[in-house]
Amino acid sequence: MEHATTHGALGKLRWDCRRGLLELDLILEKFNARYLATLEADRMAQFRELLALPDNDLLDLIMERGPLADRRFEMLLQLLRTP
Repeated sequence: MEHATTHGALGKLRWDCRRGLLELDLILEKFNARYLATLEADRMAQFRELLALPDNDLLDLIMERGPLADRRFEMLLQLLRTP
């Protein structure tokens, strides 16, 4: 298991998690505190892909407002949904 734990990489990801929707900011802040530093490299790459989505699309995926087109994101989305 390879972890992407360099300070610079984590700092950039945390910065990329700052979004325009308060609801999304709150979800991503909780996710970062719980899981970000321990994600494996492949999950980190998937997380970056999710962060590339527009805010509303990402929030819709997290809130299960539509079908999940790519099952690779299922585990990360479950973590993001964790209360």
